[in-house]
Amino acid sequence: MARLLGWCLVAAAGAFAFWFWAQRSVYFPSRYPQGYWELRERVGAADVWIATRDGVRLHGWWIAVPGARVATLHLHGNGGNITHREGHIRGLRAAGTSLLLVDYRGYGKSGGWPTEKGLYADADAGYDYLVQQGFAPNRIVVYGESLGTSVAVDLAARRPVAGVVLEAPFTSASDVAARVLPGLGPLVMRSYDTRSKIGRVRAPIFILQGDRDEVIPFELGQALFAAAPEPKQFWRVAGAHHSDIPEFAVAEYAARMREFFAGLK
Repeated sequence: MARLLGWCLVAAAGAFAFWFWAQRSVYFPSRYPQGYWELRERVGAADVWIATRDGVRLHGWWIAVPGARVATLHLHGNGGNITHREGHIRGLRAAGTSLLLVDYRGYGKSGGWPTEKGLYADADAGYDYLVQQGFAPNRIVVYGESLGTSVAVDLAARRPVAGVVLEAPFTSASDVAARVLPGLGPLVMRSYDTRSKIGRVRAPIFILQGDRDEVIPFELGQALFAAAPEPKQFWRVAGAHHSDIPEFAVAEYAARMREFFAGLK
């Protein structure tokens, strides 16, 4: 009996260790001074500091575009930090939107450590900052990239926005884990359920994904698009991979973004 109990404890400890590793493997933050911080001056960004509702101090960049009708809250993917998004900055700025890039807790110069609940709070803080700067909800676009697509959908499902852009999205972390580790993956990765929330979004949705995406299976982006309410559009970026759309399709990326922004009410 004692031996059986011992094996049970070992198994439980192993299962917990695997679960803990799986949760941590979601995030790959680059903390300051890692990154390309000289980019701030090149793109004309201003440092901003934002407090979340749970007391975490976030760092971000604000890029004002004269005459812009909308402001875009950019929620990046699970790797790097805001200094790794030069292509997005230049493309979105060329599309005519002002831009707020926020580093999640644990990324860049932001405090804390990333969790699913924490990232949702970080998105809320970015949204509130834009409202405090005078942008009405019908002038705020939320842009999610990879992991940030789930954060963007969570935000837009709860709060009014002008539009939602989802780059390389997925239906749920469980579905992604099932492709990486069939059978066991979905048992330990049950977070970021985007599909269950996207039906509550009440704003135009624009999904874009490279058809050579090696991280998020292309069919998961298509499945999320099928679950999304109208009005919606999908741009299949032929030849693009997971993280290179703004650089791969420079002119078309800016043009497509400009067209989406212009069509918002």
